[in-house]
Amino acid sequence: MGQTGRCCPGAERLLHRPPPLLLSLLCVLTLCARLHTGSEVHTPQCHIQKCTTDFVSLTSHLSPSVDGFDTEFCKALRAYAACTQRTAKSCRGNLVFHSAMLGISDLMSQRNCSKDGPTSSTHPETPVEPCNYHSRQHGSRVGEHAQPSYLFCGLFGDPHLRTFKDDFQTCKVEGAWPLIDNNYLSVQVTNVPVVTGSSATATNKITIIFKPYQDCTEQKVYQAVTDDLPAAFMDGTVNGGDGEARSLWMIEKTPGRHVEIHAGYIGVTVIVRQLGRYLTLAVRVPEELAMAYDESQDLQLCVNGCPTAERIDRDGHLPLPVLGLQQPAAGASHPRVAQGQAPSPAFALESATAKCRERLVVRDIYFHSCVFDLLTTGDANFTSAAYNALKDMEVLHPRRERWHIFPRGGGARSQPRLLFLLLLCFIFSVLL
Repeated sequence: MGQTGRCCPGAERLLHRPPPLLLSLLCVLTLCARLHTGSEVHTPQCHIQKCTTDFVSLTSHLSPSVDGFDTEFCKALRAYAACTQRTAKSCRGNLVFHSAMLGISDLMSQRNCSKDGPTSSTHPETPVEPCNYHSRQHGSRVGEHAQPSYLFCGLFGDPHLRTFKDDFQTCKVEGAWPLIDNNYLSVQVTNVPVVTGSSATATNKITIIFKPYQDCTEQKVYQAVTDDLPAAFMDGTVNGGDGEARSLWMIEKTPGRHVEIHAGYIGVTVIVRQLGRYLTLAVRVPEELAMAYDESQDLQLCVNGCPTAERIDRDGHLPLPVLGLQQPAAGASHPRVAQGQAPSPAFALESATAKCRERLVVRDIYFHSCVFDLLTTGDANFTSAAYNALKDMEVLHPRRERWHIFPRGGGARSQPRLLFLLLLCFIFSVLL
């Protein structure tokens, strides 16, 4: 009982005057947090939990009363040990990892297991499913390193295009243009002018053709236009081939507003939305299939981007109209009134920025595209288009470190600030 606060001698001194090492550590952690939000950071993860799960899976059906228990249990233990060794480098400071290592050693001693010998396979061979892309291409090679390489492409807004190479472009491309055109899949969009006097366009029609493939599916065509986002292919079906095999199927997420199409036989996922008066599209395709086309199919916006003459941006930099749209004079006709729509409020730069900030926290290219669209069109629905395009990209894009694209020069401006903070940390640690 007696005195309080004396369980940790020296704690008061640590709080009042942190040692240089602690201060340096806090600075480094702060900088890492800053770097994580503004640049590509890849931290290796400790996969000890997966090793443990695999071991439990391999031994859960074993019974000590059955002949051969010790042999199979030792094989599973050796596989467990090998798995922990593979993840040892990234698990050095993980207490669960060290506990697992001690547990394996104890169990091997109890069961008289030798360290050398056969191991159980954590990924047993499974029958190949001919209408499942991953199963067909990789068969029993279902380990982490056998995952196929995927590419992402998205189109939204006025319109903004994110290519398979993660190039971000804003284009005119009025009329019908092919996004994807290979031996397995064709995606075509039709863009129309958004407002009078602007070269900006937006998508009001999307046509997707899933080409016939062996016994998995016959040709299926999906077509969406403004105010008609069907939950079925043009022939009225919602799947292709044998429904039980689920080689091609469709899911209506929100009636008339959000549809997803999954083509399992070619590993493709497509998301189509209507936001306001216009459509958005996001698609993920295996790289080897996306590149399966000939010279006659070289005009693909997702592969090569927009032709130079169709670009609105300048090498990724959007020329923002600073004053935005002007309110029409009294009695004048707003460009949207002629289409039977209520006039949209005009946006200045400050109000457009504030509106986009409501839904887009990171000031990446999606945020800047939102501001551009509001200034160009005055249509607040483009805020939702940019936000949902970002969310669809996060669902489909295979590489998290490439999610955020910043305007040209944005990263360079932040680098001196980080270096300055690092220098300050070093000076304080030396002085203290």
